[in-house]
Amino acid sequence: MTSEGIEGSGTFAIGGDLEVHRLGYGAMQILGEGRWGQPDDPDNAKAVLRRAVELGVDFIDTADSYGPFVSEDLIREALHPYGQVRVATKAGFTRQGPHVWTMCGHPAYLTQCLEMSLRRLGVETLDLWQLHRIDPDFPLEDQLGVFAEAVAAGKVRHVGLSEVGVDEIEAARAIVPVATVQNLYNLTNRQSEAVLDHCEAHGIGFIPWFPVASGETARPGGALDVVAQRTGATPAQLSLAWLLRRSPVMLPIPGTKSLEHLEENCAAGAVELDDATYAELDGLATS
Repeated sequence: MTSEGIEGSGTFAIGGDLEVHRLGYGAMQILGEGRWGQPDDPDNAKAVLRRAVELGVDFIDTADSYGPFVSEDLIREALHPYGQVRVATKAGFTRQGPHVWTMCGHPAYLTQCLEMSLRRLGVETLDLWQLHRIDPDFPLEDQLGVFAEAVAAGKVRHVGLSEVGVDEIEAARAIVPVATVQNLYNLTNRQSEAVLDHCEAHGIGFIPWFPVASGETARPGGALDVVAQRTGATPAQLSLAWLLRRSPVMLPIPGTKSLEHLEENCAAGAVELDDATYAELDGLATS
């Protein structure tokens, strides 16, 4: 398989100057059960990361809380030095066990997260550093002040947010330039539609997490599966192709620990939806 799919996804310049292919890779699935600890097969995890880059992926999304720390460690072991590959990471969650995530926006903690992500990834500057959640227990100015200081110090190139609304984006932009927003969004779940439209209007990259639609529409015989049978594309490829066509600021980051699924996902950029198929998929929203 070639890089045709990734090339076909087009490009987007994060923050106006960090150009990446729009179809990236999310490095949360390469962990142990409950997003906790080492994967069962670390060599396979590193093989998936390397294969993603071979296929043309140059935008990889992770977080210090994935593992915790394990995803960043695996990325460094597999890919450092990164060349043209851009690695985005996040801060703002602590972990106490499998499936357990606790917000922590204490400025001192966020500063520690920054320094440790720099160390684990083996870089002097993070390409994109994202606040994993806005913690209501601390003023937004204090949380994002850490991010603004990191940019001023040359330790962070661009800043992103995750799971935010339009008002929160605008409040954040008064403190620090916002290059990306990462919200739950896919073919069937459109609850962040207004946020996506706002990002598009302001040239902010929109990173949909959980980008591949699942549930009833994707099951065998479901509405998405019916379109897949007709077009020859897989349900995952159709989900990603729809996202890429939906907006020029869309940056899907499908994650997987399977080499087979990785190649399937990366081929989605070569899937061209005609107007009728796009409209049919567009009608599958459930929320």
